[in-house]
Amino acid sequence: MKDWNSALRAGLWTGGAAGLVSMAMLAWRGRLDTGKPYGAINAPSHWVWGDKALRKNEPSWRYTGLGVAIHHASAVLWGVLFERYVARARPTAAQQVRDAALATGTAAAVDFVLTPRRLRPGFERRLSLPSLVVVYAGFAAGLAIGSALAGRQAGGRGRREVHGE
Repeated sequence: MKDWNSALRAGLWTGGAAGLVSMAMLAWRGRLDTGKPYGAINAPSHWVWGDKALRKNEPSWRYTGLGVAIHHASAVLWGVLFERYVARARPTAAQQVRDAALATGTAAAVDFVLTPRRLRPGFERRLSLPSLVVVYAGFAAGLAIGSALAGRQAGGRGRREVHGE
């Protein structure tokens, strides 16, 4: 298991990639489901602006900017937790994908089962179930890609820092 400093450094890569890939999926699937890409991206801003944010389909700093910031910060948090508790030294590609899928399943369970409705992502109220699956699959892909990039940054040739190694 990585120490917190190593997990934070790696988690910035891992969560950053997960946030970017899943944000692209939010925009794509939001456009398919609602006709505009911004509604799903604006949705997390309901934490601050209430349900009004869930009805906004146009880009704005108030809704889109805050929605992007909340989504990205959440992704980085999950990336740090992934790097701290799940990522392994020199994983195979299959292990990396499996671990990212398990972590994403945990994130989805927390988002939709353990979290009070007021603090859920909000995009679940704008997107269809198939679109939510695509968004979370994108998140998992981003975790796997970001973790691989973080491993390269940490060791030059893909070697991962692991506490006690």
